[in-house]
Amino acid sequence: MKFIDEFRDGNLARGLAAAIRQAVRADRDYHFMEFCGGHTHAISRYGVTDLLPPNVRMIHGPGCPVCVLPIGRIDMAIAFARDLGVILCSYGDPMRVPASGGLSLLKAKAGLGRHAGSDTVSKGKHRGEIRMIYSGADALAIAQQNPAREVVFFAIGFETTTPPTAVLIKQAQALGLGNFSVFCCHVLTPSAIASILESPEVRQWGSVRIDGFIGPAHVSTIIGTRPYEFFAEEYRKPVVIAGFEPLDVMQSILMLIRQVNAGRAVVENEFTRAVTRDGNRKAQRLVAEVFELRRSFAWRGLGELPYSALGIRKEFADFDAERRFAVRYQAVADHPACECGAILRGVKRPQECRIFGSVCTPENPIGSCMVSSEGACAAHYSYGRFADVAAVS
Repeated sequence: MKFIDEFRDGNLARGLAAAIRQAVRADRDYHFMEFCGGHTHAISRYGVTDLLPPNVRMIHGPGCPVCVLPIGRIDMAIAFARDLGVILCSYGDPMRVPASGGLSLLKAKAGLGRHAGSDTVSKGKHRGEIRMIYSGADALAIAQQNPAREVVFFAIGFETTTPPTAVLIKQAQALGLGNFSVFCCHVLTPSAIASILESPEVRQWGSVRIDGFIGPAHVSTIIGTRPYEFFAEEYRKPVVIAGFEPLDVMQSILMLIRQVNAGRAVVENEFTRAVTRDGNRKAQRLVAEVFELRRSFAWRGLGELPYSALGIRKEFADFDAERRFAVRYQAVADHPACECGAILRGVKRPQECRIFGSVCTPENPIGSCMVSSEGACAAHYSYGRFADVAAVS
C-alpha cells in the first residue's frame, strides 16, 4: 500500500476484524496497552474498539509527552518568563496545561502582556514574554532577532523530538548565540514501560493486567525495535511496533493475539515501512553527543523515575537553561479530583474520573490528559464520551 487512504479502508478493516474474532480464544481475555497517544486517538477516532470482540480490551498508556510533564516543570517554565524576564518559547500543547495557583503558560502569557507598558520596561528592565512557536527553529530565530534578550526554548517530547533539539543546540553553539538556552524536558519511552510493569507506586495507583504492548511508531523510527526486546524477554510481554493508521493498529492487535495464544513473547514490527531494528543511527549519535541521562526525573502519574530523561551535557552547558538560571524544580501535587495519574498508568479509564466531561473539558482542562492533542481524556471526550450512554428510543 502506498497511500494513507489505503490504511483506512473499511473493507480491509472488516476483514481484519473477522480475523481477530477468529483468532481470539473464548476461554480467555486479552489486555493490550497502546503506549502512544497517537494510537489512542486513532483507536478512538476510527472506532477500532467497536470492531474488537468483548474479551479484547485496549488500555491507554502514558505515551503523551505533554501529559506526563509534572506541574512543577510547567511552574519552572512560567518562572523563566515571569521572574527572570526571558522570552520563553513553547509549542502549543503545553500552553494550556494547568500549573500552580490556577495558572498555565497561556494565562501567564496574558498576564505578562497586560503589564507590557509598565515602568519596569521603561527603566530598561525587560519584562518576560511567552511566545508560542511551531518549530524549535523559530526559537533560534527569535534569539537572533533579539540579541539583547535571553531566549529559552521549552523542549519537550520523547525520543522523536530529541534529535531536532540537539541540532538547535549545536546550531546555537556554531552561531555563537550567547542569549539562547534550552529548558530540557525530554523523556524516554522504555523507562515509562518499565515503570508500568514494576513500580513502587502500585499501592497508590493500583495495577492493571497487561498481556502485551502496541509500541510507539515515531519514537521507534529513532531508537528502533531493539530497546523493547528486554521487555519481551524479561517480563514475557509481547511488543508489536505499529503505525498510527487504524489498519496498522488492528493488524498489531491481531499479531499480539497470535503471540499470546502461542505463548510467545517477542518484538514484532508491523511498521516496517518506517521502522528498523536499529533505528536511525545518525540521530542516535547526535543525541548521545549533546545529551546524557539524568539520574532521576519526575513524571506526572509515574513519580520519580531513575534514568528516565535526558539532560544537556556539560560540553553544552552554556545552552542549558537550568544551569544558566536559578530556577529549581519543586514537586506539586495534582488537583485532588483529577485522575490523570491513574489514567496515565492505565489503571483507570477517562470516563471513570468523576470530573471528566463536566468540570474538566478541553475548554476548561483540570488535568494534562484533557489538554494535549494526544491525551487519553481528550481522545475520549472527542470521540467516545457517549459510547457508554444507553440509547433512548
